[in-house]
Amino acid sequence: MKRVPFICILSVFIVIMSGCAQNKDYVVTIKTRYGDMVAILYDETPKHKENFIKLAKEHYFDSTLFHRVIAGFMIQGGDPDSKSAMPGQPLGRGGPGYTIDAEFNPKFIHERGALSAARLGDQQNPAKASSGSQFYIVQGTVMTEDELKLDQSKFDVALKQFFQNPVNRPAYDSIVAAYQAGDMKGYQSMLLQLKPRVEKETGITTDKEVSPEKLKVYTTVGGAPSLDGEYTVFGKVIQGIEVVDKIAAVQKDHGDRPTEDIRMAVSVEEMPRKKIEKLYGYQYPETKAK
Repeated sequence: MKRVPFICILSVFIVIMSGCAQNKDYVVTIKTRYGDMVAILYDETPKHKENFIKLAKEHYFDSTLFHRVIAGFMIQGGDPDSKSAMPGQPLGRGGPGYTIDAEFNPKFIHERGALSAARLGDQQNPAKASSGSQFYIVQGTVMTEDELKLDQSKFDVALKQFFQNPVNRPAYDSIVAAYQAGDMKGYQSMLLQLKPRVEKETGITTDKEVSPEKLKVYTTVGGAPSLDGEYTVFGKVIQGIEVVDKIAAVQKDHGDRPTEDIRMAVSVEEMPRKKIEKLYGYQYPETKAK
């Protein structure tokens, strides 16, 4: 009987082990006093996934706060400076001393439950590199098709031109009054109602193309489409999204920091993908394709 070369046996072993590794994944659990959130991290954003798992295993996130919450938008945490922060202390600048290269992927948008990396603004950070530890979870809102198709930058230019005409001063005063009163729904509604008039008077078309996939998600599930292509989405909450709603609704100060500390503890567990699908009802793309 022929002896099988050792190199061949080793190659087969590597292939088998590689297949086993692909059939497993990490599940992230974020514990808070409002309940637990469970998330998966995307393979297509490997730098962010590897970094988040590393920090979680080191218990880096434990006792950090959700230090910035905006209802209808997102909740943010992961700043190590928040562990011992005094009440009212501004937060959002801390981190592990490094950033992560942006990993934008058009497949992953800021839908409700998206797990994304916070970062410094464009002026300080033109490459849009992510914070080494700070992240946010999207709560978002359900939007209309008209809202989604509005090109905000073009509309801003058109509005500026439109309001330079003294005849349009009453419309300007009404919009400003709604904004100052904190009536954001009324504010947005007035702007959209004004859109045809603005376009007609200025000659500027303010619509943009939006894919059918995005239209479906943002008009049903909801999210924060203005963040797409600006911040890296690297995961998704697959259980406990109601916890995001509870945290987003808490009382906060003028800096959007909750008046009562909301601490987290983050852990990761590796388990078979089939088990993840069974436990949490999440379907991996390759499973959907079958």
